[in-house]
Amino acid sequence: MTHTVAIRDVDAAAVERLLDRAFGADRHLRTAYRLREGTAAIADLSFALVEGDALLGSIQCWPVRFAGDDGRIVPLVLVGPVAVAPARQQEGLGRRLMTQALAAADQRALDLMLIGDPDYYGRFFGFTAAATAAWRLPGPVERHRLLARGAGVPTGAGAIGPRVAAVA
Repeated sequence: MTHTVAIRDVDAAAVERLLDRAFGADRHLRTAYRLREGTAAIADLSFALVEGDALLGSIQCWPVRFAGDDGRIVPLVLVGPVAVAPARQQEGLGRRLMTQALAAADQRALDLMLIGDPDYYGRFFGFTAAATAAWRLPGPVERHRLLARGAGVPTGAGAIGPRVAAVA
């Protein structure tokens, strides 16, 4: 039987090994990793799925910010990575982790962003690229995969970057 636990209750090295298996050892070269630099995952929004002693999946959320060209600074939460052990993919475990993290974020009325499949994240979780067209990131991104969700998601031109002060 699988259980969802706070990611802080799971060995950090086991999470790193899972991420390597799910995304490859070169995953640190991706733009999303640049957005996380110098920050810690938000503990109350990050979870793991375990079965016995086995780590089956994890989701982490990170503090980022939108620095608008007009001077606005808007805190956001970067959702991901969502990782599931390759042998257990296609069982709905990733969706279960997303649902848990989004419920925790919704309780706090947080505005979210991610880089991912627009059909999947739009259909199941309400993410859209409607506000993100003029956002700049510290690396390459396929514009249609830059998604956001929330009542306070900023529109207009601006840069997304790490936010050192995390959300409680």
